[in-house]
Amino acid sequence: MRVLQRLARFTALALVGAALPAAAQNISIGTGGTGGVYYPMGGGMAAVLSKYVTGMQATAEVTGGSVANLQLIGTGKPYIGLTMADATLDAYKGQDKFNGKPVAVRTLMVLYPNRMHVVSVDGTGIKKITDLKGKRVSTGSGGSATEVMAFRVIEAAGLDKDKDMTRERLGVAESVNALKDRKIDAFFWVGGLPTAAVTDLANTPGAKIQMIDHADLVAAMNKKYGNLYVKDVIGKDIYKGMEADNHQATVMNLLVANQSMDEKTAYNIVKAIFDHRDELIRVHKEAANFKLENQTASASPIPWHPGAIKYFSEKGIKLN
Repeated sequence: MRVLQRLARFTALALVGAALPAAAQNISIGTGGTGGVYYPMGGGMAAVLSKYVTGMQATAEVTGGSVANLQLIGTGKPYIGLTMADATLDAYKGQDKFNGKPVAVRTLMVLYPNRMHVVSVDGTGIKKITDLKGKRVSTGSGGSATEVMAFRVIEAAGLDKDKDMTRERLGVAESVNALKDRKIDAFFWVGGLPTAAVTDLANTPGAKIQMIDHADLVAAMNKKYGNLYVKDVIGKDIYKGMEADNHQATVMNLLVANQSMDEKTAYNIVKAIFDHRDELIRVHKEAANFKLENQTASASPIPWHPGAIKYFSEKGIKLN
C-alpha cells in the first residue's frame, strides 16, 4: 500500500511539473546608440527570437557599441552582441581596448558590411583626411568600434589622433547635432546604409554634406592589423547632397556570444534569424545581407560557436 501511495504521489508531481510552463530563457542583445543601425536591428532580432524560439525572451539594450557589447559578453551573462570584426579580434586576443583581458567570444554569424563614414559639411575646408589636422573631430563614443577604426584611419593617414586634432568622443546622433551647431568640424562613424542620423544631417536645410574619401588607406590598415578591411563605396544616391560616390573602408559585422553559451541555444538563435530574415529586412534593409554564402571559415577572424557550426553544416557550409 505504501509503495502504491508513493507511486501515486510521484505520478501526481510529475503531472504537475509537466503542466507548468518552461522557465523563460532571458537573453539580452547588445546593440549601439539609437542613431545607428545596431539598435533597430537588435530590436528586430529581439522580436524574432522572442516570437519564434520557444521559451526565450530577448531584449535589445542601448550600448556604446561593439567594445561595450564585447565587454558585456565577457561577463558570461546571457548576452549576444552585434560587433565589428576588428574589435572582436582585439577582444579575442586581449589587445588594444581589451589589453590583458581576453574575451571568450565566438561567432554566431556574419551580418552585413559596416561602412566607415568620415563626414563633414561645406565650409569646414575638409576635403581629405589630412585636412582634419587642426580641426575639431569626433571619433565615436568611448565604447564603440567606431573609435577603434577611426584611430586606425587617422594613423594610416600619418596623423596623430591626440596631437593633430581636438578630439571629441560622441555617438553618431550626438556627432550630427554637434556638426549642425558647428561645435565640431567632422566626425567618424562606422555603420550600415543608410544610417538614420547621417540621413538627418544630409536632409538638414543649409547643411551640405561632405563625405571624405579614404579607401587609399586600406592597404596600410591591413598591413598593420590584418586583412580586416576592404575598399568599398557609399553610392552618391545614399545621402542627399552627395556629389560623387564616397570611396571608403569597410569592415564586416558579426553576431557573437560567449563560448559558454550552450550549443542548442546558439543553434536556435541562428536558425530563427535566418528562417525569419524577411521580418528583419522590414526593420532595416541591411538584413538583406544576412546571406548563407557570407558564412565562410575565413569570414570571421575568431572561432565559430559550435551551435552555429551545426546550423550551417546542415545548410552544406563547412566552418571547421
